[in-house]
Amino acid sequence: MEAKEETQWSSFIVPLVQEMVKKKMITTVPPRYVRYEQVKTEVLADDSGLITEIPIIDMKRLCSSTVVDSEVEKLDFACKEYGFFPGKLVNHGIDPTLLDKTKSEIQDFFNLPMEEKKKLWQQPKVMEGFGQAFVVSEDHKLDWADLFFLILHSVQLRKPHLFPKLPLPFRYTLEMYSAQVKSIAKILIAKMAKALQIKPEEVEEIFGDDMMQSMRMNYYPPCPQPNQVTGLTPHSDAVTLTILLQVNEVDGLQIKKDGKWVFVKPLPDAFIVNVGDVLEIITNGTYRSIKHREVVNMEKERLSIATFHNPGLNKEIAPARSLVQKQKASNFRSLKTKDYLNGLFSRELKGKAYLDAMRI
Repeated sequence: MEAKEETQWSSFIVPLVQEMVKKKMITTVPPRYVRYEQVKTEVLADDSGLITEIPIIDMKRLCSSTVVDSEVEKLDFACKEYGFFPGKLVNHGIDPTLLDKTKSEIQDFFNLPMEEKKKLWQQPKVMEGFGQAFVVSEDHKLDWADLFFLILHSVQLRKPHLFPKLPLPFRYTLEMYSAQVKSIAKILIAKMAKALQIKPEEVEEIFGDDMMQSMRMNYYPPCPQPNQVTGLTPHSDAVTLTILLQVNEVDGLQIKKDGKWVFVKPLPDAFIVNVGDVLEIITNGTYRSIKHREVVNMEKERLSIATFHNPGLNKEIAPARSLVQKQKASNFRSLKTKDYLNGLFSRELKGKAYLDAMRI
């Protein structure tokens, strides 16, 4: 029998912002959430110029034997120039009915009574569950957000006190959604490798059948002073690939381009896909992870679900050998996935600082 793998990542347990907003009817932001330095230092840019430049990536065309080269070139351009394709992954093959069901049930999940949420709360040495991530001390500044974090694959990594306790039919919906999103991630990674002339056997060696998949469901409540908080601290995702589904129609996601923050407005039923730090390492810096953040507003809540993909815990994260040979240098050091993640979750979330620590 295969031994069960264990993870010990944790975050300081904090109150749910949603409950605080509901119960206290606050009119000012508590000091622990005030983040002047992150909100006011950047100038927002109009998104019309940037977003229209980024090509729409059509999964159906990407997988076609007749037009694959041109679509791979578009994918390669988006990853090199922007590090993401914002709400422009279309024809991905997931039934809109499943997407609608996923969105509706995530909304219901965050609206569970508090006594039900407490059964799914983060525990000591376990970051999964309701709470926040990357909170490293009792006086750590907090985001104006709640999250529910969950590891789904490999199955051996699932927490027995958590996933089986999710309400039905939500648990079954997540199973179907995560499996289909994982298939999309595998195709995208394979096509990116093709664009960079990374050998298929190298991709198999890095990911194989034990690709790790986790989810972060995000809830950003309305805020009485939205300009004093951040929904999510500016950062790049420390993963290979993130596939994000916006649950409702409220804008809040911004990416940083040319020193300015730009709103991302996805197409209906399309995914936002972004390059993570691990993919920047594997591509030896050819593809760059994108820094992004979430802002909130005074009137409406915002919900989204981010699905993260990484090599298995015992795989090696390192620049692809074929790229190192071609470029005559390795720009990042090598580290097992579990050691990489242990380092990640032991520190504060801050820009691309963790990736910078991996540079040679």
